[in-house]
Amino acid sequence: MIWCILIVGILLPQSLAHPGFFTSIGQMTDLIHTEKDLVTSLKDYIKAEEDKLEQIKKWAEKLDRLTSTATKDPEGFVGHPVNAFKLMKRLNTEWSELENLVLKDMSDGFISNLTIQRQYFPNDEDQVGAAKALLRLQDTYNLDTDTISKGNLPGVKHKSFLTVEDCFELGKVAYTEADYYHTELWMEQALRQLDEGEVSTIDKVSVLDYLSYAVYQQGDLNKALLLTKKLLELDPEHQRANGNLKYFEYIMAKEKDVNKSASDDQSDQKTTLKKKGAAVDYLPERQKYEMLCRGEGIKMTPRRQKKLFCRYHDGNRNPKFILAPAKQEDEWDKPRIIRFHDIISDAEIEIVKDLAKPRLRRATISNPITGDLETVHYRISKSAWLSGYENPVVSRINMRIQDLTGLDVSTAEELQVANYGVGGQYEPHFDFARKDEPDAFKELGTGNRIATWLFYMSDVSAGGATVFPEVGASVWPKKGTAVFWYNLFASGEGDYSTRHAACPVLVGNKWVSNKWLHERGQEFRRPCTLSELE
Repeated sequence: MIWCILIVGILLPQSLAHPGFFTSIGQMTDLIHTEKDLVTSLKDYIKAEEDKLEQIKKWAEKLDRLTSTATKDPEGFVGHPVNAFKLMKRLNTEWSELENLVLKDMSDGFISNLTIQRQYFPNDEDQVGAAKALLRLQDTYNLDTDTISKGNLPGVKHKSFLTVEDCFELGKVAYTEADYYHTELWMEQALRQLDEGEVSTIDKVSVLDYLSYAVYQQGDLNKALLLTKKLLELDPEHQRANGNLKYFEYIMAKEKDVNKSASDDQSDQKTTLKKKGAAVDYLPERQKYEMLCRGEGIKMTPRRQKKLFCRYHDGNRNPKFILAPAKQEDEWDKPRIIRFHDIISDAEIEIVKDLAKPRLRRATISNPITGDLETVHYRISKSAWLSGYENPVVSRINMRIQDLTGLDVSTAEELQVANYGVGGQYEPHFDFARKDEPDAFKELGTGNRIATWLFYMSDVSAGGATVFPEVGASVWPKKGTAVFWYNLFASGEGDYSTRHAACPVLVGNKWVSNKWLHERGQEFRRPCTLSELE
């Protein structure tokens, strides 16, 4: 570990910051197969080395027996002409062959395979991105570090544990982001596991070094002092800890002096330090959003629930649905959110996924100022766009949306397919452009996004709900279903209650596809009203 910087009188660990990154489930399953291939190659290398050592061992045993006999009577042994010839032959030829065998590099095949596969390996950004995903899940689903470390997550099929090294790495990632709240949590978890006797290459001194500084940064000077003293008990010569100890004692003495000299109404004033807890959030509805993700949202009153129905829908007597109507279920009343059951088949889902997988790229949003597409930290998924003309299944799905909604899909955006992997999410947002974003869809020339159709193409073991923080609605993924809602009132005004989010996937893999339908072409299909909120 590298240490170097002195800031405001206190020494702190130095680390490099990495931008967030996301790896889709599809890519990670490919990595699983890559790693399996490398393990096979490694085992082949081990077998080759074992065969080589076995040959050397047999040669050594043969020569050991021979030299043991020869050294008992050297003159008598070489007096035999055959023994004399074989001795010359061994030393001139066979030892050279043995030398070549010993020097033979059996790792060529393994190293060659490793070099080829390395181009597909995750990098530092990927590793940091995966760590940030864990921290995001920890906050959203109120998980303590011990629960995560022991792998006690809901819906898991393959339980996995975090080692001291893993916990230490998570703490370091938080540290590089100046997230001292999570640094403290994960360094404490690493320390607990060390205290419980876990064998690790990470020592308590390293953990306490990060932990004491993280605690100090959150304003708990007493605890920081105690941790620093504990560190010095383990390593009395620790240069930075000795410096920090003097600094902490100086600050505490200064606080005492201030409190003594201050009047009663000023006696609570202390040296300004950061308040302990999670960092200040940029998302105003964070608490409500995360509660909905955990299934702790607002419960609809019985009176409102009675107005929600399930029904068969024939698309206004559409010939395709008269004999086999679609199954509709009201998920919410205002805004009206409708779920269609069994609306896309498993076969269609697989075709859509197969078409999308080679094209999956980091999902983007439309910049409200410039209209350009760009990646953002609050949308973490991989997406691809599919046109109706390139595959009959995509065309058929598009027409199904038109038949069931009654809206023209010719002016809609292409079918977007998204894959949310570990910690994948899309924080609260609007699908439609607000009045202060007049150029959001200018290049399309099809007006605003009037409605959203969202297919769920997989079940999710835990997490991954679509939530509407403004109204308290949570819609949970169910494979083969789709949900539909209008983003605009019939007047063309935006419905701000449709602000929604894709909750982080806690366990599993989430595939969705969506169709954003636009205003153009809907003039006679959904006539405008005079009232703004109708």
